[in-house]
Order: sequence, then C-alpha cells, then structure tokens
Amino acid sequence: MTSKQWKTKSQLKKERQVKLSVAILLILISICFLISLNTGHIRLTPQETFMTLIGQGTEQQSLILFDFRLPRMVVAILVGVGLAVSGAVLQGVVRNPLAEPGIIGINAGAGLAVMLFISFFSSASAAPVFVMPIIAFIGAGGAAVLIYVLAYKRHEGISPIRLVLTGVAIAAGINALMIVLTLNLDPENYQFLATWLAGSIWGSNWKFVLALLPWLIILIPFVYVKASVLNVLNLGDETAIGLGAHMEKERRILLASAVGLAAACVSISGGIGFVGLIAPHLTRRLVGDKHEYIIPISAMVGALLLLAADTLGRWMMQPSEIPAGIIVAVIGSPYFLYLLAKTKD
Repeated sequence: MTSKQWKTKSQLKKERQVKLSVAILLILISICFLISLNTGHIRLTPQETFMTLIGQGTEQQSLILFDFRLPRMVVAILVGVGLAVSGAVLQGVVRNPLAEPGIIGINAGAGLAVMLFISFFSSASAAPVFVMPIIAFIGAGGAAVLIYVLAYKRHEGISPIRLVLTGVAIAAGINALMIVLTLNLDPENYQFLATWLAGSIWGSNWKFVLALLPWLIILIPFVYVKASVLNVLNLGDETAIGLGAHMEKERRILLASAVGLAAACVSISGGIGFVGLIAPHLTRRLVGDKHEYIIPISAMVGALLLLAADTLGRWMMQPSEIPAGIIVAVIGSPYFLYLLAKTKD
C-alpha cells in the first residue's frame, strides 16, 4: 500500500469517527432536551409537553414551557457551546491542556465588571440585558491583558504553566475582592450576585437568548476559520514562525475571540467553570488534535454537559434547585486535579 493510499484510508477512518461522534452527541443532546422539557417544579407529562408544543396546551402550560423552561434550556445550550469553544481556543493558543476561562481568571474579570456595573450604575432587576455582555467583555479583557503581561517573559515568551498559575492567582485575587464588595450591597443585588457567583442559569427569558446569540454567531465561525492557525500554533513557536504564521498577532486575535465568547456567556449564566476544560479534552479523545474537528464537536459536548447539569440541578432537590455551576464543578474539579498531576512544565 502506498503512502497516499494509507493517508486516504486514515482520513476516511477519521471522518467516519467524526461522523459517529456527531451522531451520538446529537442523539444524547436530543434525549437530554426532551428530559429537560419535562423537568421542573411543575411537571408536564410528555403528552402535555407535546400538546403544548403544537399549540394545544393550556395557558398555564404554554407559560411554563415557552416563557420559562424553553428559553432557559436554549440559554444553557448556547452558554455550553460558547464556553466549550472558548476553552478549546485558549488551550490551542497557549498550548496548555489546563487553560480554561474559569481557571485562568477570565470569568472572574467578567464577573467583577458585571458586579461593579450593577453596584454603582444599575440594579439587578433593571440591568440592561444587551449591555451586560459588553460590560463583561471589558472586565474579562482587562483580566486577560493583566494575565498575559504578568505571564510574559522577554526572550522566553509565555510559558504554558506560568500562564495558568498566573491566571489562578489573578482569579483568586479578583474573587476575594468580589466577596469584599458584596458586603456593601443591598439585599436585592446581594441575592442576585450570590446566585450569579454560584453559576446559576439566571437569564431565563428570550431577551437573554437574543443578547447572547450575536456573539456566538460572529465569533464561533471566525475561530473555526482560524482552525488551521490553531493547528500551526500547537506545533510550537519556532515551527509556527518557520511556516510563516504571524504568531503573536494571531495569538492575540484568537485570545480576544476566546475572551469575547467567555465574557458573553458569563454575563448571562454567571460564574460557571470547567466546561471549557472538560469539553475540549473529551473531544480530543474522540477525534484527535485537529481544530477543524475539535471546535464544532467541543461545542456539542459543551452544550450537552451544561444542559445535563442544569437539568440535574432542577431535578435533584425539587422544589429547590442546585446551580448548574455547582454540578459542573463537582465533575470538573477532580478532572482538573487529574490533568494537573499529568502535566509537566
């Protein structure tokens, strides 16, 4: 067998593996979606759900399904997609499997900006939905710049481990500052920010879907187009330069895109971490290291993970709820420690 035939055979095998992964994920997302439709404080039977979807339900059932449950589920899916793609891009840019928006402090920067905005210029109930992602992006961008500057060493560039450790330290400092600032909040804003910090899907109407959707529609296709650049950056700085990649310029553009995705999602969902860590890792186990596959399949894994976490949180302690961020953290924390133990500088 010639090398060309072997390459073709290998490519066909990889394509079949990708198609199988997509099919399985679509089935799992569909099953989780149907279960989530019937999960909540007020239960709807599958028959009632179907009748409501085709316009034959009662007014109360329509209110529950279309005004509360469906927008929350759509937000969970979109946030999972955005955080997963953001994590995949960050891991590719810094060549570190531990890079993730929540771990390296980007989420914390977005949270601090949202908190300051609500504390001094608005209130939790009157916060302008479409402005929140922009405010979060400013905070997340500031945190990303600070982390980048502190992790950068002249003549050495950025060490992947140093960037993660710097991000963890910055995140810890920002979170401590946020806790101090909450002491001066009025009860309404305090309750909102406590819920936000726990990672609850608090944006549960269609306005939040419309506020988040443009960021994903613009940034995800953009980073997908840049998948080949991420592949080159993963080869190392010297190789990337040798192949003609404008390394620092591309890295900054991709970093800004990842920050934008994470900030928009965090402004709607709160401080949910580990989605951007788990989804790309599971995807690499499924389809390998090519970002042409990693980006779309990570998006699907992230959507499934967060939708399942939100559904479990609504089901486990009814009529109370466990924030989705806590469910994901229970899974993600041990996984992070496992990866940390395997990673060497």
